[in-house]
Amino acid sequence: MNILKNSDYKQWISELKLRIQQSQIKASVRVNSSLIELYWSIGADIVAKQAETVWGSGVFAKISNDIREAFPSIKGFSKSNLYYMKQFYLFYNQEIFHQVGGKMQSLALIPWRHHVEIISKCKNTKEAFFYIQKTIEENWSRAILDRNLKSNLYKKQGKAINNFKNTLPVPQSELANEILKDPYNLDFITVTDNYKEKELENALIGNITKFLLELGKGFSFVGKQVEIAVNKKPFYIDMLFYHIKLKCYVVIELKTVAFEPEFAGKLNFYVTAVDRQIRGKDDNQTIGILICKTKDKVVAEYALADIHKPLGVSSYDFEKILPKRFKSALPSIEEIERELL
Repeated sequence: MNILKNSDYKQWISELKLRIQQSQIKASVRVNSSLIELYWSIGADIVAKQAETVWGSGVFAKISNDIREAFPSIKGFSKSNLYYMKQFYLFYNQEIFHQVGGKMQSLALIPWRHHVEIISKCKNTKEAFFYIQKTIEENWSRAILDRNLKSNLYKKQGKAINNFKNTLPVPQSELANEILKDPYNLDFITVTDNYKEKELENALIGNITKFLLELGKGFSFVGKQVEIAVNKKPFYIDMLFYHIKLKCYVVIELKTVAFEPEFAGKLNFYVTAVDRQIRGKDDNQTIGILICKTKDKVVAEYALADIHKPLGVSSYDFEKILPKRFKSALPSIEEIERELL
């Protein structure tokens, strides 16, 4: 570590302390860009210095100690955080080279701890900028960002089978495609072994806030088992939502089995009913989403090919399955009826 005592290091650490002091003066809750730019420059310096000299990994501890000694009350210059500054620069350097105006500005629009999550979990800059843009557009907290990173939203969003391109005008078709995921992650619910659709529906309703987070920004819950009468015969929609940005109702039907072509026909029927009976004059076309346990991509594409209502087919997954013995001790109506026969 003797190399860290030479004049080159001493001059650099003095200049760094001055930059930190200037950043402290400018930085505030409203100006995150000052901090991000400072961290970027520190990361760039560390990369350059390690390439030019024999600075090893031990330099992070030395820099951290020197900065803390100069600024006892300042936070953010731990050994690990300095390492992330280096990784931050290395991760994005080639991507924003000669593009400082656009993408550098995007980097400065989200908090540092969001960046740490993104560069730690993303495989490339294309994926990273997807999460950066989503964070900016939807004002994600770090907890929501972390959840979407873990559920791999980048690969799931817009991947469901749908006919939106043929049934909705641009740009509504593009936006509608973006709101679909495949699969939906329902790990926040618990159901019993051999669960039925009603149990799945009740579990989602019981965790509606988390389900709305999984659906994505813009969804507003309208109701479950929404009754619609057609020629005086009652029909019941599993779940009805309204999407603020799309300005339309969204019918969601749940299936605890693999997708079957006839499911699309029933969903089409419900979407038509909502369009005729609930949709207002200022609302756009109602969209239908069928969420099944599994689906065959080709079968789903065939099923939607000649349907003229905007429908999408997705799947779901979760891990919390309880054995039958843990189900409610109260008997169901069907069980009571069997005992009376």
